[in-house]
Amino acid sequence: MNTKLTLTIQREIIERAKTYAKEKNRSLSDIIENYLKSLTKEEQKQKRSKLNPVVESLKGSFKMPKDMDYKKELKERLEKKYL
Repeated sequence: MNTKLTLTIQREIIERAKTYAKEKNRSLSDIIENYLKSLTKEEQKQKRSKLNPVVESLKGSFKMPKDMDYKKELKERLEKKYL
C-alpha cells in the first residue's frame, strides 16, 4: 500500500533530483523509495552482523581452495593443539 509522504528538501537538490530521475526514465518517488529500502536493508544487515570492524574489513579477503575440507582441517588443527 502506497502512502503519501511530505519532505522538506532544498529546492536546488529537488531540481537536480528531478533531472536525474528524468534522465533515468524513473520517477523521483521510485528512486527515493529504493534508496530508503537500501538504507534500511543495510541497517538490518548491520544489526545481524556483530563482527568486530577489523574482522568485518577482512571478510572475503581469504579464498579457500576448492578441494579443501574445512571440517577435516579444523579437526586436525584442534587435535594438534590439544592432544
